[in-house]
Formats: sequence, structure tokens, C-alpha cells
Amino acid sequence: MATSVVELQDLHKIYDIGGERVAALDGIDLVIEEREMVAIVGASGSGKSTLMNVVGCLDRPTSGKYLLSGNDAGSFSDNRLSDTRGRYIGFVFQSYNLLPQLTAAQNIELPLRYNPRNFDRKQAVEEALARVGLSDRANHRPNQLSGGQQQRVGIARALVGQPALLLADEPTGNLDSRSTEEIIGLLQELNSQDGMTVVMVTHEPEVSAATRRIVTLRDGKILTDEKIDQRVFSGYERSEEPAEVLR
Repeated sequence: MATSVVELQDLHKIYDIGGERVAALDGIDLVIEEREMVAIVGASGSGKSTLMNVVGCLDRPTSGKYLLSGNDAGSFSDNRLSDTRGRYIGFVFQSYNLLPQLTAAQNIELPLRYNPRNFDRKQAVEEALARVGLSDRANHRPNQLSGGQQQRVGIARALVGQPALLLADEPTGNLDSRSTEEIIGLLQELNSQDGMTVVMVTHEPEVSAATRRIVTLRDGKILTDEKIDQRVFSGYERSEEPAEVLR
């Protein structure tokens, strides 16, 4: 039986803007199971970013329930939310968010400094670099890397702590078509071969078509939720037997 990683029950997020209450999320019910690869799509202002912030434990809902691997995240203290982000969730950003003065290896190592689990940092960084095909770029700084390579460093940084859930916010938004294919192919491989649960926000139809499920938001509500036949990018072959979820 599949196990849910994310379960949202009647979730609301209300902002007070100039004395007016604005519903960024308006009654969201959503379950994402282990080993799924899901795209969250919708027009600007539909609630995508707010939803990702709540799922990523960066923001709290106004009402409703958020269960993360069966645990009520709404009841977590600020310290436990921080611990949860470091232990269970990996983040990939559109703008890479790499520190320019650090090498690729040093950027990847950063999350391990805040992860409560004990790691052999050198080994973990080497494995993460190898996983994204950048072992020969370990000592390069961001300005010495292409956009696609920088995003692969960003993915390696998200993976180094062995999270159960990978959240990607417009991961191909700053990339050319070839680099987009490489990054989406890598995310597909992480999902199908490594068993990583991947949730991705995107505006690009060809990118959302590479996932296994598309959730469309409008005005803070789920408009459609459909499973699709995943399209393979850049020659990556999808395994039919998913591996164990990384812990």
C-alpha cells in the first residue's frame, strides 16, 4: 500500500492586504504519495508559491491540516519546523541560490552543517556531485559553471542530506532548452530510479508533461488533478521498479 508523504486537508492561507482578506489557498485537499513526481501549475497568483511554501514548512496555513509523512506539521514548533526542513526536505530554486564565493563542493556541503544527522561530509558531497555528473567540477565556483551546471549543483545540494521529499520551484525557468532537458531528465531519474518524491512548480507545459501527475490551481483552489503518461527527456530511461525512498 502506498504511503502518503504530503496530505493536505481543507487547507487555507489568508493574507490581510490593506485591510482586505485575500485567500491565497482556499480549501486545498491534496495527497502526494511516496515516489510520485507531481507538477503544480497555474497562472500567476493561483497559489502555487504559497502552496509550496506550506508544503516546504516555510509558512504555516491559516487553517486546515498538513500531514507530512503522517505527522501534523501544523503542531510543530519553529525549531521542529527548521529541523524538518533540514532532515526531510530538499529545495531546488529557479535562481540556483548558490553562494558565489564558494566552490560547487562547498555550496553542496552547506546544508549538512544544519542537518541534525551525522554525515561524513566529504563522502556525502562526493556522492552528490557524482549523482549529478559534476565530479570534475567540485572546485569550480558558480561563475565558472554554465546555467545547467549551476542548477545541477543546486540539485546536488538538495540531495546531499538524503531527503524524502524534493521541492523544485521553477527549476528550469532560467535555462535554455538543452539544459532544461538535462535537468528534467535528472529529476525523472531521481524519481524513478532512486525513489525520490518530487513536487515541482512550473509554468512550462513541456516540463509538466515530464511528470506523472499535474495539479492545476486557480484562485487558490485545485481546478484539475490528473495522472499522465510520463514523457522521457534526454534519453533517460524510466525504471518500472522504483527504489526505496531516500531517508
